[in-house]
Amino acid sequence: MRVLIAPDKFAGTLTAVEAAQAMATGWLEQAPDDEVVTVPMSDGGPGFVDVLSAALGGELLAVTVTGSLGEPTPATVLLHEGTAYVETSQACGLDLVPPERRDPERATTYGVGELVAAALEAGARRLVLGLGGSGTNDAGAGLLAALGATAQPDGVLASGGAALAEVTALDLAPARARLAGVEILAASDVDNPLLGLRGATNVFGPQKGVAEERRVTLDAALERFADLADRSLADAKGAGAAGGLGYALSLLGGTRVPGIETISAAVGLPDRARAADLVLTGEGSFDFQSAGGKVVSGVASVAGEAIRPCLVLAGQVLVGIREMRTMGVESGYSLVDLVGRERALGAPRDSLVELARRVARTWSR
Repeated sequence: MRVLIAPDKFAGTLTAVEAAQAMATGWLEQAPDDEVVTVPMSDGGPGFVDVLSAALGGELLAVTVTGSLGEPTPATVLLHEGTAYVETSQACGLDLVPPERRDPERATTYGVGELVAAALEAGARRLVLGLGGSGTNDAGAGLLAALGATAQPDGVLASGGAALAEVTALDLAPARARLAGVEILAASDVDNPLLGLRGATNVFGPQKGVAEERRVTLDAALERFADLADRSLADAKGAGAAGGLGYALSLLGGTRVPGIETISAAVGLPDRARAADLVLTGEGSFDFQSAGGKVVSGVASVAGEAIRPCLVLAGQVLVGIREMRTMGVESGYSLVDLVGRERALGAPRDSLVELARRVARTWSR
C-alpha cells in the first residue's frame, strides 16, 4: 500500500517535519511492507522554509537581520532554481518575543526587508514570501524602509505601526526600483484587508497584544500611511496579512496567492497524491478554522481531486463527521482521546507514533 503523509506543524509541540517523521514511524511499525512518502506542509507561516527545503533541496542562505524589536535575529532564505523562499516570521514572528516584551505598536518588519535584500543580492529574480505568525502591525512599512523607501520624519517607517501616524511625506520609488523586474508572490491563508473592522489591527491585533482601547488609534495610523502610499490597495484581499505585510508587498507589485496552494504546487503534492492509495495529514487542533485555507483542508482538497481517501491525525479533533466530510476528510483521530492531554503535550512525538500505529491497523491492507 502506498501512503502519502503531508501534515502541518503541531503548534507548540512538533514541526511539520517532525510530525511527518513520527507519523511515518508509527505507520511502518504496524505495516512495514507499505510504501510511505513524507511531504511536510505549511500554509506560509512558521516552518515555511523548513518544509520547502525538505521537499525541494536548494541552498539555505544564513542571514542575521533586525528582529521586530531591534535585536539581531538569525534567519535563513531558501534559494532554489532562481526563486528565493522567505519565511517572514523568522524575522518578525510573534513566537520570537516573550509575552511580557511584546509591543505590536512598536514592532517592525524591517528584518523582513533585509531578508528580501539578501535574496536579491544572491541573484533571485522571483520571491515567494510566506506570511503568517507575525508579531507586527506596521503595514509592512519596515520592509519598505529596508528596501530603500523614505519618509518624513526620518526613520518613521522602521519605528512600528503607531509611529505611522506621524508620517507627512512618503517616497516608495527607491524600493520599487530595487524590485523592478522581480516577481513577488505573497503566500498567505489570510484574505483580510488592511483597514477597518476586518483589517489587520482589529482582527489580528488582539492576539499580538494590541489593547482594545488602542485599536482605533493604531488602525488610524495605518490608514494615514495608506493614504500617502495607495489607499486603493488597502482593500485588496490579503492586504492585512502579517500585520499589513501583504499591503506593502502589493505596493511593490506583489501578488497574493493562497499559501497552501503555493506549497502544494512547489512540492508536487497533486502528483504525489495520485501516486498514493491513502493520504494522511494532521495539525495540532482540527477545528472549524481548519476549513479556512489551512493545511488540512488544502491537503484534503488535493486528495479529493486525486480520488484518494484522506485521514487527519491531530492533537485534538473538535469537528464532527459532517464537518469532516465537507472538508473532504474521511476520518479524524485525536492524540488527546488516545493518550490524554498531559501525555499528548508532554510526549507529542511518541504519542503521534502510537496514534499512527493504531490508524494503520484499521487502514493498511
